[in-house]
Amino acid sequence: MFRAVFLDYQSLAPADLSLQKLWDMPEIQWQCFDTSTADQTAERIKNAHIVLSNKVVLDASLLKQNPQIKLIIILATGTNNVDLDAAKSLGISVCNIVAYSTESVVQHTFAMMLALQSRLLDYDQAVKKGDWSKSPFFALLDYPIDEIAGKTLGIIGFGAIGKRIKKVAEAFNMQVIVSESLVPQVVNDGSRIPLSQLYQQADIISIHCPLSEYSLNLIDENALALMKKSAVLINVGRGGIVNEKALAHALKSQTLKAAAIDVLATEPPSEDHILLKNIPNLIITPHTAWASRQARQALVGQLSDICHSFISNNELPNRIV
Repeated sequence: MFRAVFLDYQSLAPADLSLQKLWDMPEIQWQCFDTSTADQTAERIKNAHIVLSNKVVLDASLLKQNPQIKLIIILATGTNNVDLDAAKSLGISVCNIVAYSTESVVQHTFAMMLALQSRLLDYDQAVKKGDWSKSPFFALLDYPIDEIAGKTLGIIGFGAIGKRIKKVAEAFNMQVIVSESLVPQVVNDGSRIPLSQLYQQADIISIHCPLSEYSLNLIDENALALMKKSAVLINVGRGGIVNEKALAHALKSQTLKAAAIDVLATEPPSEDHILLKNIPNLIITPHTAWASRQARQALVGQLSDICHSFISNNELPNRIV
């Protein structure tokens, strides 16, 4: 019998999902915690063979104290909440969930992009406060609307999501450019351009890379200074990729037209976070780009497959990290 513990079960918002395939595995004894603080984690994993974590941190110290752990499953694609080097040295297998939220993230990216270009939030608020009712004309045109057709979209991060973004952008008649890999060891095939060039050319920049030593603080004051004043920045990757103080300054000083972000460096943010201070040309969503019902159900499906493979023949998918 394997003992498995869910450390942050409610991060899946499971109420509208089917998890019966998990619960029906007789070889696994499940224990679920809605959330787990750093202080609670050590106690909750001390007898577990399988640990499931979305964002709960599993550092080297915790892993060394728990030699009974055989498998960690990260309920996301990003792996920065687990010390992978420590896990490897201790013989702990680690799996993440991949390619489950591509369509959800792509949809969210274009929803943000279109909302900014069409000024949807501005017009919604204007109508609700009575501006349209007071207008002498049939249409209220107080906020300039811009089309995305013909615009140049710069993509940073060209995995499954980045490639799908490119395809959808081309359907909107956008021109697409893609940055070179951020990882120095990756050889550029000639179809991708240096970051500095992308910053200068793109009308809209969309971030789809993971957080790593190569992407941390990537969009800083210098990067923002290279962008067009009419540019729009979208980040649905990870919060630490964009320097939040620099972004706030660029938006307030109007050296950047607008931005839309789904992620922050610290989540949830403090109530006095610098980007939560009524910046009108900024849309913020609370890390929901990945979270369509279909994407979350696909995540559960992959999770079931990983658990089944592990308990059946101790084999894991090739995506083990």
